[in-house]
This record gives sequence, structure tokens and C-alpha cells, in this order.
Amino acid sequence: MFKKILVANRGEIALRILRAARELGIETVAVYSEADRDSLHVRFADEAVCIGPPPSSASYLHIPRIISAAEITAADAIHPGYGFLSENAHFAEVVESCHIKFIGPSAEQIRRMGDKAAARKAMVAAGVPVTPGSEGTLQSPDEAASVAAELGYPVIIKAAAGGGGKGMRIATDETSLRNGIRMAQAEAEANFGRGEVYLERYVQNPRHIEFQVIGDRHGNLIHLGERECSIQRRHQKLIEESPSVAIDDELRTKMGSAAVTGAKSIGYESCGTIEFLLAPDRSFYFMEMNTRIQVEHPVTEEVTGYDLIKAQIAVAAGVELPWKQEDVRLRGHALECRVNAEKPDHNFQPSPGKVSYVHAPGGPGVRVDSHLFSGYTVPTHYDSMVAKIITWGRDRMESIVRMRRALEETVIEGIDTTIPLHLRILEDPAFLNGDIHTGYLDEFLSLEHVSK
Repeated sequence: MFKKILVANRGEIALRILRAARELGIETVAVYSEADRDSLHVRFADEAVCIGPPPSSASYLHIPRIISAAEITAADAIHPGYGFLSENAHFAEVVESCHIKFIGPSAEQIRRMGDKAAARKAMVAAGVPVTPGSEGTLQSPDEAASVAAELGYPVIIKAAAGGGGKGMRIATDETSLRNGIRMAQAEAEANFGRGEVYLERYVQNPRHIEFQVIGDRHGNLIHLGERECSIQRRHQKLIEESPSVAIDDELRTKMGSAAVTGAKSIGYESCGTIEFLLAPDRSFYFMEMNTRIQVEHPVTEEVTGYDLIKAQIAVAAGVELPWKQEDVRLRGHALECRVNAEKPDHNFQPSPGKVSYVHAPGGPGVRVDSHLFSGYTVPTHYDSMVAKIITWGRDRMESIVRMRRALEETVIEGIDTTIPLHLRILEDPAFLNGDIHTGYLDEFLSLEHVSK
């Protein structure tokens, strides 16, 4: 096992990793920007190193400074968390070249799955269902028009190096396709440094279902069930749950088998997710693979009883995965609400600033992953998520009731948050019935606007 881990991240995920390492008896190093000098991950780590000014490009994304921090503190492993450098193949290569263990998959696996077009090809080769689309990246608008004519409209344009909804456009006819290609390429180039795009048939009103997988270097790989992530805004998830109300044991077996097959086909090691679109007719299609721990991993931990961060650290150290597929049992139901420092009634305008008072909820079945404290200042430089509230219940309704209670108990003064929106969603009949899809939130907000 590792002796010392450097956590190349901030906020609640940095705290989550520090706690897991502490339980494993591993010393920890926090890195922080000048904006995070007073953050909890700095306070609770065994050592802390400032790596630069507030902009992430000069701190949390600055590879030489992170490597230097690891070397001067003699860390023998680096955990990247999620976001920032977690899916940066070059970073993984640099870490390993410095004889430090990268807690995650290999650089080659990150690179292969990070290229959405290449990942799609890999899944086709493995026999995993994929949405009908172009064979590879598109060379011209004329080629895109030809492919779209064969697929039938609507189609979706996707950036090969994309993520987070960047470089994506839906086209309903050839005119919108040609315009969309140009905009998607420009957005992809600006965000990822690569403008390549490809096409897929657009699946209307699908569910976003992801399967948690974990593999070790000994050839063992299993899935830990699914998460329903359909409630999202601009491809950023807002509420997640496990299990999905749309999936029975038969479909879970089929989708889980496809997820394991896909991950095994690239020899995957570490935690990751295989993400699917589930159509209304129950057909499902591979969408992408995330080669890191996910924000919403706690809902899987709650229904399986497994600590994913500790498992991720262990398999990175060469420990054989202790679980077999037949050991995995989903118990009860879990929900996660992401609490963002935003004004949901004002087009989700960011709401940074000083938090004057915080009170976290408690009671049976309630878990809070957060880096907030009274007096903390939410900076303007990073993601707006300030807390994750997770509830577990014996069934879906009990987890919903507990989530309502937990949200009502939560007090965060000094900034606006998305908690009022969460509470409204939890009262919506469509949500309560499980009638959700990736367009649910837009429809919900439109109906709210009309009713006002």
C-alpha cells in the first residue's frame, strides 16, 4: 500500500479522498491555490503545498507545480479526483515517468476513451451497442450531410475530444446541420484544442444511465449497478439516483454485461463509468466512458456498501479486487442532490461570496459531502458545486422523503443555492412517478415559467 498520497484537487472530493486515505493509514498531501488557502482540505491534510494563484490554469491545471509538490513531499502516489487533470492522459504519463503512481487508469486508456470517436470504435469492436452514426470524424460539411441523410434527422453533432456538453449541437435538417458543424467545431477547438466532430442519430427523450465499473491489474472487472443521471442542465447533472426505476433485473443484467464487456475490451483498471442512453423502447446505446471517479459515486456506495475511493486506491497499489460480480447486491435506494452556489430563478447565475452561516442536515439515512463552513468564501474561479446531499432509504419514496427533510434542514446563509429548485423537483408528480429523461429539467422549468 502507498505511504503518502498527494490529492491533486480541491473542495469536497479532496476531502473525500483525504478521509479514505486516513482510514487506510496513508499520509496525505493537499495542494491548493491562493484562493483556497483557508479551505478544509488544506487544514485536514498531513501536509499542504501552495501551487499558485487562483486561476486553475496557474494552479490545479499546472502540471509542473503539482509534480514538484509531490516530489518535495515524497508522495508516492497522486489521486486526481474528478475534473481538472483527472482525464488528462499527458498528466498521467508525466506522473508515471516521475516514478509516482497515478491513481487511475493508464494514460493509453484515458487517451483512447477520451477521444469519443475512438471510444465509439472500440465499443463497436467489442460488440457493445452504439448509437448509429458516422464511422469516424467528419472531414467536411458535405460528408456530414451525406451521413445525416442516411441516418435520418434529427442528428447530434459531437466533439471527438468533448465533454460536459461542449462541442455538441442538435440538427433537425441540413441547414441546421451545416451551421451546427461550424459552431461545434469552433467550440471544440476553443475548449479542447481539437475541432474534430462526428455524428450520431439523436435519440429523443432518452434516459442517461451509467454503470459503475471497477477493475484491477489482475484481470478482474465488475460492475456495481447503475445510476440514473437524467436530471441535468446543459449536460451537467443535478440529481442522481440508484437504482433506476426504469431498469429491472433483466435489463440490468444486459446493460451491466455490456458495460463490463466494454471496459474489459480495453483492459481497464481503476474506477470508471460506462454511460448509456436508454431509449423509451428499452434499447440502449453506449455514449461514452468516464475514466475517473464520478461526482455521484456516493449513491453507489450507499446501495452497495462499498467504499469506492478506498477500492480505487487499493487496486492502484496492486491489490486484487476483493469482490466478485455475484457479491454485488443493491440494497434500498439512494439519491444525490448537487447543491450549487447559483440562482436557479435567475438563469442559474453564479452566486459566489462569503458564507456567513452553515448548518448541515442529519438523521437516519443522510450523508453530506461538502467543504463548506461558516466564514468560508466561495471563490469565483472554480465549479459552483458547494455540497452534495445524499440520502438512503429502504425504497425510493423513503429516500425522497429523507431528501426533502435534509434539504429543508440545510442552512447556507450569505449565498444563493439550488436547494429551492431541488425541493420543487422533489414535489413534481413526474419526478415522483419516475417519468424523467434528459430533457426533463428544461420541460419542468418551462412549465414553471408558464405557471408564473
